[in-house]
Amino acid sequence: MTRRIVVGGVTACDVLVVGAGPGGGNAALQCARRGLHTILIEDHPEIGTPVHCGECISEIACDNLGLDLPDHVISKRVHGIRVIFPDGTQKRLTEQGYVLEKHLFERWIANEAAEAGARGHLSHKLSLMERVENARFNGWMCDGKGEQFPIQAKVVIDASGVAAVCSKAVEPSEGIPLNTTGEVVAGMQYEMLGVPTDGYLDFYIWPKFAERGYLWMIPKCNGRANVGLVTEDRPRAKKALDEFIESTHFRELEQTRPPWKEKGNPAFGGTIPISGPFENTHFDGLMLVGDAAGFTSPLFEGGSHLALKSAVYAAQTAAAAIAEGDLSADRLAAYPRLWKDEFPPYGKILKGKNALFDLTDEEMSLMGRCLPDEMSDMGASGKAMVVLRILLRRPGLYLKRIVPAMLAFGYSRAKHYGW
Repeated sequence: MTRRIVVGGVTACDVLVVGAGPGGGNAALQCARRGLHTILIEDHPEIGTPVHCGECISEIACDNLGLDLPDHVISKRVHGIRVIFPDGTQKRLTEQGYVLEKHLFERWIANEAAEAGARGHLSHKLSLMERVENARFNGWMCDGKGEQFPIQAKVVIDASGVAAVCSKAVEPSEGIPLNTTGEVVAGMQYEMLGVPTDGYLDFYIWPKFAERGYLWMIPKCNGRANVGLVTEDRPRAKKALDEFIESTHFRELEQTRPPWKEKGNPAFGGTIPISGPFENTHFDGLMLVGDAAGFTSPLFEGGSHLALKSAVYAAQTAAAAIAEGDLSADRLAAYPRLWKDEFPPYGKILKGKNALFDLTDEEMSLMGRCLPDEMSDMGASGKAMVVLRILLRRPGLYLKRIVPAMLAFGYSRAKHYGW
């Protein structure tokens, strides 16, 4: 751990990372490894809880990020994704990966950051950011709840999740926030016991229960599994999930609180951004990563790979800007160039997602029946054959943009940061 640097009653650092989820933990780790004096703050009293997501990450993501996962954070190795259409048609997308004990995974990354020299502080909530200027922009004076405040940082990395606290704390001009709030969906799940599995993540596209969303079964060790949904009908999320469970083979299975949740209702979840990246993912001395930037895979809302990778780019950009003594938005514009060159085309995927959800249940099922049993083997010619097969059966689907809907599935693969 590095010592605390205090100047005139103010805690000083090179980089302040806000939020200790996957993106924040990795941002702190990458910054510390680059020799930057780094502070990581988390508004909860412990890292990793509450868990908001399905807890899975692909092997491709781990290879891309250079992550060597320790055994204690892995709950189960899995073979990939199985998509289940409204009529029960099942198609596989085989690509190896892991289901995590997400709270342990996030603590592991934060511990790695601490060992690299970052200082972490729990129960610290940022509420105010003021520019520090001396002829030119020289960093941020940050205040909030917690004994380390005020904190002066040359660069702030916002990894606060869907709350996107820095977008609200920063007012670049005339009281206009850095970003307006994007659209979100509700995520809700239970941990269940005795769930049968063959090692695939089951994704149910069943609009009857999940409006413009999907349901899932994500298997874990010892017969445990996360059974949940995301839906645009936020007020009805828990009721819809209960109805799904009651209508399927899950109804006879026991619900239990996950190991990190000591009391209360066994259901857990949160909100997930679905509008794509924010218009502004950087500003003077500020970069947004993960959910705080709107980085989620549009169709199945996977976010961990995107959060972890965007943290790498933010740390890389911060280190170069601090070394050059230029913290301006113009210098930090290298950050969006990096992620835009790497991440999938959000606009195309969102159009495909909307086209998919404009289909009726019968049309979705028809598309599913025309797909090969193993979707990972489709090349360009295979996709063309699927489209031809669909249009021969239902020519009118061309006007309902069946091709973009199919492409949205392709862009949900691990190599496109789908999970």
